Amino acid sequence: MKIQPYMNEFELIQKFFTDKSSRRDDVVLGVGDDAAILRVPEGMQVVATVDTLVEGVHFPAGLAAEDIGHRALAVNLSDLSAMGAEPAWALLALTLPEANEKWLTQFAHGLFALAERYRVALVGGNIARGPLNVTIAAHGLVPKDTALTRHGAKPGDQIYATGELGAAAAGLRLIQNRIDAQAGERLRTRFVRPEPRIAAGLALRGLASACIDISDGFFADLVHMLQSSGMGGEVNVDTLPLAEEAVELLGRAEARQLAFAGGDDYELCFSLPPSRVVQLKQRLGKLDCSVTQVGVVTAGKTLQCLQTDGSKWVPDADTSGYQHFK
Repeated sequence: MKIQPYMNEFELIQKFFTDKSSRRDDVVLGVGDDAAILRVPEGMQVVATVDTLVEGVHFPAGLAAEDIGHRALAVNLSDLSAMGAEPAWALLALTLPEANEKWLTQFAHGLFALAERYRVALVGGNIARGPLNVTIAAHGLVPKDTALTRHGAKPGDQIYATGELGAAAAGLRLIQNRIDAQAGERLRTRFVRPEPRIAAGLALRGLASACIDISDGFFADLVHMLQSSGMGGEVNVDTLPLAEEAVELLGRAEARQLAFAGGDDYELCFSLPPSRVVQLKQRLGKLDCSVTQVGVVTAGKTLQCLQTDGSKWVPDADTSGYQHFK
């Protein structure tokens, strides 16, 4: 059912997005004015990120509106997790081909359900008419000079990945190929409803020497981190934590390829001095967050992919990760 024509963008904002998110003491003025006024607590720094999701590029056409709302916020929160930041505020710019009440209700439900879990306050934004795309700018807080960054890895540091890799890419493969398999439902969920590793990112503050979230693909994002650190690395591809459902449905070789280069995992990849491994396991163990050592940082400038027997592993497809302009 469409909203009556007299409801303009300001009325849409009022109905679907005003006073719907968590209330925070550090929000002086939120949705409804020309801009938000926010209070930064003493001793804290702001971490800011922004992502745009375009229909047909970042998610399949026809994806449920509730899933789009969740996904749009989740990918931004993942960036905050990679910096060790606690989520705080978000801005939303939403472009819609039409104002559809049912769609907006479901989108807002998906967005605010996730926002409520992490006490994220929506403090402003914009609605316009056009092809469906969602832009969210998210902001988090970290104690001064404690944020995780991509640079800082040193030779001898161990390389880790949280969770499992390749599940989201496998889920997208199932969606695109319209493969109906009960065993693949969790894989589909991993793609449409990614879960940002906020608690893990907070736990890694003061431990990890460098960190990045895995959005474009494990190999591509690890290369980004190593290049930012001026380092190289060695990865044992046999140790990659694969999604078992992906192995069952697609075979081990394909599951490993998706883990290596598929993207959309939104897990964390980080480096850590060996002397901090005990602390790492203690902290992440309390969070029920699995973590796997997959390699080591080296003093070179290249990333070598090896198998357990020491032989080089050559991927079957492009490992450069997702790029908008190739």
